[in-house]
Amino acid sequence: MARLLKGGRMMKRQVLRAVAVVGLSGAVITGCSSSEGADRTDQPSASSSPSVEPVSAKAQAAEKVKLVVEERISADEGQFGSGTNSPCSTSSPQMFTAKCKAAAAATSEAAGLALREINGRQGFATLDSVARKLQDAVRTYGTLGCATSPTAANTRKACLEPAAVIAQGFPDLRSGADSGLTGK
Repeated sequence: MARLLKGGRMMKRQVLRAVAVVGLSGAVITGCSSSEGADRTDQPSASSSPSVEPVSAKAQAAEKVKLVVEERISADEGQFGSGTNSPCSTSSPQMFTAKCKAAAAATSEAAGLALREINGRQGFATLDSVARKLQDAVRTYGTLGCATSPTAANTRKACLEPAAVIAQGFPDLRSGADSGLTGK
């Protein structure tokens, strides 16, 4: 019996050693799969981790810009309309009035807000371009005196292009903000 007990302890020790060896082997194997000897094609490297974070930060920035710009656009568009429903539409009798001038000012302010929100960040080229084009159109509309119902045919004709850009301003800003979500 003493021999069995002694043998049992010996066998128990051997089993424990075997379990320890298997456990250690598993740890070594697991350690290798995530360190030097492993094929890392499906695992991000330490150097790629920082690029993941800016993408997330860019996505958050794009979403914030879109929300802020959209809120402003919606309020102004509700008041002034857009496209053919805008007082600045080239088919609108209000194109040469203070009503279009007010819509132009609101559109320019929305464009300015968009430019402040993107603040030179990359990934907003479309929104930047649309906002600057709108501000140029509003300046041209004002410089030509389009809101004062000019009588000169060449001035009235020159007012058509900036007025059309202004009339389409809110949808274009919205589209530019949407493009920012995809980095364009």
